[in-house]
Amino acid sequence: MLEIKQLTYAYGDLQVLWGVDLDVQQGEIVTVVGANGAGKSTILRNISRLLKPSGGSISFEGADLARLQPHQVVAHGLVQVPEARRIFPELTVVENLRMGSYLPATRPDRARNMDRAFSLFPRLAERRKQLGGTMSGGEQQMLAIARGLMANPKLLLLDEPSLGLSPLFVKSIFEIIKQINAQGTTILLVEQNVYQSLKISTRAYVLETGRVVLTGTGAELLGNDHVRKAFMGI
Repeated sequence: MLEIKQLTYAYGDLQVLWGVDLDVQQGEIVTVVGANGAGKSTILRNISRLLKPSGGSISFEGADLARLQPHQVVAHGLVQVPEARRIFPELTVVENLRMGSYLPATRPDRARNMDRAFSLFPRLAERRKQLGGTMSGGEQQMLAIARGLMANPKLLLLDEPSLGLSPLFVKSIFEIIKQINAQGTTILLVEQNVYQSLKISTRAYVLETGRVVLTGTGAELLGNDHVRKAFMGI
């Protein structure tokens, strides 16, 4: 579905990614874990064409993403939910959701997708007329994910969805990610919460200073001594 080969990227003279290979198959939850600054979010931004790789290739369902603009990537069914949520704070919940279906191809499904969003996130249904900026961080994260689903993603890119949330909201967010995947959406997840993300992952990659150092199933990496010592303090 998604195939990344020898991806490199540099911010000016600062090399961030060094020959990253990564793939995602349909139906999977694939997670990239690593410390802050390892280059995890940079991978997602390159996939979404918000950044242009220094080298390597990225293809999605056989299409070379290097030829596409960010809005064309979304039209192909590849949708990113950004770090720090970035909702529209002065718009209501419903207005934020409608912004997620701005592409002409997604508009006929707007009502169905909004019903799906309210089913996944009942709290959003209760606050449908509330301004996004007045909600809690956890509620805003729910809104950001729901907005991403409005675009009919085949592959949903989630960038640090648990960042800054209370433990209760963190558990809820990961349960919802599992539910979204069970409903048929493939997921590429970037996370610092190694334990929770590996628990729900089909496969995972460990990124350290811009390089993939380990790969395996979520269960395999949860039991890996290096992962346990480096990221879980065990």
